[in-house]
Amino acid sequence: MKKRHQQKMLILSVVLLMGFNIPLVLLFDSSKCLLGFPVIYVYIFSISLLSVLISLLIVNRYDE
Repeated sequence: MKKRHQQKMLILSVVLLMGFNIPLVLLFDSSKCLLGFPVIYVYIFSISLLSVLISLLIVNRYDE
């Protein structure tokens, strides 16, 4: 993997650290439900899914 692709993965990691930061996660901690699931679960699993998809895109697109 080239240096610029490693940099993209590093940026993704930093964004994930900010996304899973406790004060930000606690913003979604409420008694409301979205499609029958608590909002905090939807937030955490959607961020996780998004990170996996972006990582997959970076690795497959720039695989050399």
